[in-house]
Amino acid sequence: MTAPAHIAMFSIAAHGHVNPSLEVIRELVARGHRVTYAIPPAFAEKVAATGAEPRPWNSTLPGPDADPEAWGSTLLDNVEPFLADAIQALPQLIEAYDGDTPDLVLHDITSYPARVLAHRWGVPAISLSPNLVAWEGYEQEVAEPMWAEPKRTERGQAYYARFQDWLTENGIDLHPDPFAGRPDRSIVLIPRALQPHADRVDERVYRFVGACQGDRAGEGEWRRPAGADKVVLVSLGSAFTRQPAFYRECVRAFGDLTGWHLVLQAGRHVTAADLGDLPANVEVHDWVPQLAILRQADLFVTHAGAGGSQEGLATATPMIAVPQAVDQFGNADMLQALGVAHRLDTPDATAAALRATALALVDDPEVAQRLKTVQAQMAEEGGTRRAADLVEAELDRR
Repeated sequence: MTAPAHIAMFSIAAHGHVNPSLEVIRELVARGHRVTYAIPPAFAEKVAATGAEPRPWNSTLPGPDADPEAWGSTLLDNVEPFLADAIQALPQLIEAYDGDTPDLVLHDITSYPARVLAHRWGVPAISLSPNLVAWEGYEQEVAEPMWAEPKRTERGQAYYARFQDWLTENGIDLHPDPFAGRPDRSIVLIPRALQPHADRVDERVYRFVGACQGDRAGEGEWRRPAGADKVVLVSLGSAFTRQPAFYRECVRAFGDLTGWHLVLQAGRHVTAADLGDLPANVEVHDWVPQLAILRQADLFVTHAGAGGSQEGLATATPMIAVPQAVDQFGNADMLQALGVAHRLDTPDATAAALRATALALVDDPEVAQRLKTVQAQMAEEGGTRRAADLVEAELDRR
């Protein structure tokens, strides 16, 4: 029996980074631990619903509903804001935890201050990774080629110098690359099926627990309409949703398809009015209870984010992957390689291509069988309870 402890979780205000951790936090609270969760105010209510105590701090990163263009277009555009935010956040977090040192730190992969704080406090830290992790050879195969050009620029060198100085000032003798990308311990909140080169991942460091989804009853319900033989859900997640032309192609693909019903989550930047006249079998929302719909859906058209990808796998739903950014392209390739999805890049995702791909996927018994196999493998990985067990095992070791 693990003694109750104070566990501190750290993340940023982004759905794809907060949501995967919530069921693990809820389970730790249910087991009697006191959990504090350092998060910008936009997510404080969602965190509080798990039973954890929000510790608000002010972030300089674009908010959860910001236009994707706010993140810039280059690698340095993407990473510099995280370092700047970490540097300004650290004093806030030191103050927030003054006199209340936790027994263990949990942190999202984007939370650089968390590792610094764990070092200052002399407590163990565990990364909760919501997406793929580094395998043996990752640096040589992916990171070094990706960073070769930026590191030659004055701007890139200044970024690394600033990062290194910040680490040194806080007593950490690590290069920024392993500090950011190689945690001491990590609980990986995706199934092994979505991990590239899973056979080359060091399982002494990384433990895969698969989907930690919960029942999501609080998100609301959805009922399949009478007469809908097939239901297709279209969602590009929460960030990269300014895609009215793509949504119109989806309406053309499924709007007049006999027996089909289309649920389209368009996000906050596109409204139903932007899509023209909609057939009766099409419903458009800025947000939907995604998991509730997927449990009844026959097809999922997804951007292949880590969360959506594993929800499609957990519900054994065939997928058309239309990746938009970052890790989504790799996830789309992984889903296609599993034989449970077909990748269509946005320019190729015409109404004709979407319709033909959909009809091929939903009636293919081999796709259905492969989905059932992956679904069973995910169930064996343990999910939320296994993640909480691993956290408690670290507490016991301490």
